[in-house]
Amino acid sequence: MSTSGLIVIKGAGDLASGVAVRLWRAGLRVLMTEIAEPTVVRRTVAFAEAVFAGETRVEGIVARRADDLAEIEAILAAEAIPVLVDPEATVVRLLRPTVVIDAIMAKRNVGTRIDDAPVVIALGPGFVVGVDCHAVVETQRGHYLGRALYQGAALPDTGVPGSIGGYTRERVLRAPRAGRLERPAAIGSHVEPGDVVAWVDGAPVRSAIAGTLRGLVCEGVRVAAGMKVGDVDPRAARDHCFTVSDKSLAVGGGALEAVLYLVRERCPAALYNLFRPLPDARSEQGHWRGADDRD
Repeated sequence: MSTSGLIVIKGAGDLASGVAVRLWRAGLRVLMTEIAEPTVVRRTVAFAEAVFAGETRVEGIVARRADDLAEIEAILAAEAIPVLVDPEATVVRLLRPTVVIDAIMAKRNVGTRIDDAPVVIALGPGFVVGVDCHAVVETQRGHYLGRALYQGAALPDTGVPGSIGGYTRERVLRAPRAGRLERPAAIGSHVEPGDVVAWVDGAPVRSAIAGTLRGLVCEGVRVAAGMKVGDVDPRAARDHCFTVSDKSLAVGGGALEAVLYLVRERCPAALYNLFRPLPDARSEQGHWRGADDRD
């Protein structure tokens, strides 16, 4: 497998998946890594769901769980995104990709190094350009959301969830105690204040507001007391639960810019290799045709 031009995204949550969607639609080659039991909330728009289901789709883009390097190559060849269970992202050392994007969203650097690849990009706070990476993409809502920063750092974490429909902390569902999440309500269902949306070790997880259940941690996943396990959207637009958010798309756009700009600046020989091969002209998938080939 040729790894020149390969992009490894560490993490496959909703923001990481927004990045993957932008890169994939632009024709780039993407591999994602995840932990064995992802605690992703917005599972309907996160490629991390492939870890549990084996395969998932986000806005029509297919991702499949990969268990080894051979499967990565086969999944890429099948025009899908591989999601490798690799908590330490050892695949970066093994494959030596052209680009590494830290999209773990830990609000701190948990192991990414500026020499992990010719181009290293990080999302959100916890990274300094020139020390940890070559660019940071702003993830805080506001004027700078999605901006690619080539010096300095992203705005610090406020600890307060972004306001949606006038609600911040109230829209976040948290585990009442440590244990495994059980009997979850369906993502996309309507909830009222006080409704139980799941249980953790016999204790109910209740919504504080009315709206649509936009996300909930996968059933059976172990959670810590006070941990975010779900999200209620007071705008109550059910289709929002199944489409990539404005924030994720903005962050994805910044990451796409940073990839193309930095590869061109730092390792231009790999620029062409960023892109997936076009389908064969004779295949059923079709191929772009020049002016001389028009009907």
